[in-house]
Amino acid sequence: MKKVLIINSSARITNSQSRAMTALFQENWQRLYPTDHFIFRDLGIDPIPHIDDAWIKASFTKVSDRNAENQAPLALSNKLVRELKEVDIIVFGLPMYNWGVPSGVKAYMDQIMRINETWKFESGEPDGNYVGLLSGKKAYILSARGDNGYGCGERNEHMNFQSKYVETIFRIIGIGEIETISLDSEEYGGELFQKGKERITAMIKAIK
Repeated sequence: MKKVLIINSSARITNSQSRAMTALFQENWQRLYPTDHFIFRDLGIDPIPHIDDAWIKASFTKVSDRNAENQAPLALSNKLVRELKEVDIIVFGLPMYNWGVPSGVKAYMDQIMRINETWKFESGEPDGNYVGLLSGKKAYILSARGDNGYGCGERNEHMNFQSKYVETIFRIIGIGEIETISLDSEEYGGELFQKGKERITAMIKAIK
């Protein structure tokens, strides 16, 4: 039995394309693997707080100086990190907002990017070589965008601060197997968008 973490991040509760994609993934995965266990986190409905001065001080307190009081600001961060460590599959519903990610996604990433917890420097000292500590997992990034052309080699690739950002963070923390599926052209609507939805639906249903 595997554990699957589904993360939604859209501010929209209804009419969210990324939420529809994660729901389709869940439906398809449950059909294939009915005994697998799902965990849900919703960054849109239940936002993650941004890190603050207390968090930073707690995070960079030497291990020998840590106690319950000075580590209290990391309680939620510890929970999020444990959650990631315990699962096998991560499914990230990710809309594009202003060419980037929703602010809640940035807050989440700041909470889980913990040195010596999810990543470390190869030598143990700042050396520019990052080693991820969450290996053996697979991530699916289910991306929704109003426009198109953000893929590799396409005209708007240089403006993609959405899926590339999450892919980069995941690779740094050791998740090397990442599949990104993007539903584009929502703003265009019509036949172009409908064909895109049909293609994406088929791709998600083909995941095994």
